[in-house]
Order: sequence, then C-alpha cells, then structure tokens
Amino acid sequence: MGTGTPGDADLAATYFLDHDSPEVADFVARSAPADADPTTRAVALYYAVRDGIQYEVYSADLSRAGLRASSTLRSGTGMCIHKSILYASALRSIGIPSRLVLADVRNHLTSDRLRSLMGGDVFRHHCYTKVHLDGRWVKATPVFSRRLCRLYRITQLEFDGRTDSLYHPYDLDGRQHMEFLHTHGEFSDLPYDRIVRDLRIAHPGLFAATMRVVDGSLERDAVGAAERR
Repeated sequence: MGTGTPGDADLAATYFLDHDSPEVADFVARSAPADADPTTRAVALYYAVRDGIQYEVYSADLSRAGLRASSTLRSGTGMCIHKSILYASALRSIGIPSRLVLADVRNHLTSDRLRSLMGGDVFRHHCYTKVHLDGRWVKATPVFSRRLCRLYRITQLEFDGRTDSLYHPYDLDGRQHMEFLHTHGEFSDLPYDRIVRDLRIAHPGLFAATMRVVDGSLERDAVGAAERR
C-alpha cells in the first residue's frame, strides 16, 4: 500500500485494531481532550501510549489474542507491535486515519542477553505507526518509554504531529543506536501470519511455540549492565 490518500481501511476497526472495544474507548476518553483539535489529540494519545504502556520484549504475548489493542490495555505492557497497534487503534477511534509500518532494524534496544536470544543485533518486523494529519502522513513511534530511554541512555522520541518521530541514529554517548535496514511496507491491518512466520525464522531462540517471548526484563538487563561497568 502506498502513502497516498487514506481509504476506509485506514479507519476501520479490525480484530487487532479493535477501536470499537470498551477498553480502547475508555483509554481515549482518559487520554485525549475531547474538545481539542485532531493534532493535539493525536499527540496526547502518543504520549499516553509511549509512557503509559510499559515497553517489554520479554514475555510479550504475540498470539492473535495477545496482539489486540484491547489486550495490550488490559496487560499494560507490550513490545513495538503491541504499542503501535494500540496507538493506531486509538487514532482511528477519533477519526484519524492510521497505518502500521514494518521494518527490519539493527540494534533494537538490545542487551547482551537479548542479542544472544535474537541471534544478532538485527530485529525483524520492528513496527511503528503512520498518522494522517492536516492532509499528510507523519511517522510516529510511541514505543520506548521515558524510563527505558533513561536506563539505556538513548534520546526519548518526541512527537508534535507535524514532523516524523523515528529513532535517532546515535545514543547519548555518541554510539550508533539504530539503523533502518529494510521497510516491508505499510498496512491497514496487522499481517499476522506473515509476522509469525518471519519471526520464527529470524529469531527461533526468542519465541516459544505459543508465540510468547521467553521470560526476562529489559529493565533488569539495563541495571545489570550498568552494575558491571
């Protein structure tokens, strides 16, 4: 799908982007001022997802049910796919078109343990969101919380609804942090079967047969690394 005029599919409720659910409706009502303009509401929802939902790769539920926006709100945690689905769903609930973007990236907030489980520092199917505001598409990544950015010493990503919010290439110490290697495309709904197939092939040591990531904690990894330095 291109980046042109949004269609009905970019506003639709789906199994994964279930913005017609009570959980998403309540989240939006609590997070975005009803009397504000669309850009202000989109920005408010960005920060509500970024800092209100814990970013965690370990133990993430990548089953069909676990990836629904309503499920992420109930659990309060998720990785990039979960949080981007939630943000896209919340946007659609207030009439703002949204899409999911999947890309392969190098150095996806990796600790030594996570790099070992992933089989390297390239992560398949990193996910972010595209938002249609004021007649144009803007990229938004409401993924790494303020706390995790502080622990891993990377610049937190801000979003103003007008300029793209993507990962900075360097961390606060000048080390290369993230490199986008390949974009798989933009999607009005989550291509679940493709994601499951590709993740199992690319990262067999990271995922259990049930598509739940192995146990652990990114915060514990960061604290442990700091203590060893």
